Amino acid sequence: MHPPQHGDTHWRRRFAEEARSERPDLTTLCLLVGAEADPALDEAGLDAAQIELDRLAGLLPYGLAGPESWMAALGALLGERCGFHGTPGCYQRLESSLLHEVLRRRRGLPILLSVVWLEVARRAGAPVYGVALPGHFVVGIGDPARPVLADPFAGGRLLTGADAELLVVGATGESLDPSMLVPAGPLEIVLRILNNVRAWSAARPERTDVALWAVELSLLLPAHPARLRFERAQLLVQRGDFLAGAAEMDAYADIVSAVEPATAASIRRRAHAARSMLN
Repeated sequence: MHPPQHGDTHWRRRFAEEARSERPDLTTLCLLVGAEADPALDEAGLDAAQIELDRLAGLLPYGLAGPESWMAALGALLGERCGFHGTPGCYQRLESSLLHEVLRRRRGLPILLSVVWLEVARRAGAPVYGVALPGHFVVGIGDPARPVLADPFAGGRLLTGADAELLVVGATGESLDPSMLVPAGPLEIVLRILNNVRAWSAARPERTDVALWAVELSLLLPAHPARLRFERAQLLVQRGDFLAGAAEMDAYADIVSAVEPATAASIRRRAHAARSMLN
């Protein structure tokens, strides 16, 4: 069952359809996230972003072969010539998670800059993929067991195995595991982008509107954490929609009652408290 749609139902419907298609398109999904966030982004704006990615792909040299050659060309074009890179301030801006804004500003979070690299390289025929290292998304080309890695946030700096190890240790305190180098699929990437949006809004209690649409888009993905249902319920209550929030809490309690009866009972008490706010 899909959550009630509080945003533009046209964009939501397209997002859900794309996410459930046989081969979800990463660019389209990211741009539809942007349409949810930015009411000014219309069909022409979506087309303009696609055209810009096509244009950038057309600037890559012909005849590239081998991971090193591809990475060098992508770094020279996107990192040096076009100036795509990140700054510490990117983490404070919602625009850093919106693909159309990243294409305009040429600044963004590591994962959005990586999306630019992925989509430009893919259009040019490169065997490129995203690598979802904990805390820092990068791009890879070649055998995932021995990939050539680059960090678009750092302008395309090539990463040695030791560099990747340091990124993981810095984020988790643990060593790099080979499973962390498995290519990330489009839906995994989009869920991680939406997680970043949720984290941004969580630090800004006045932006429950952003938190709500990020959760609701996440719930439209075929695979998502069940606990997002409860997070959505809490947001609805915070925004004064007590009955809808309470109903969502009860529905989530039904889901978890078989395995976590104490948790389910606690959630039902919170649902009762939410309804009481109407009295």
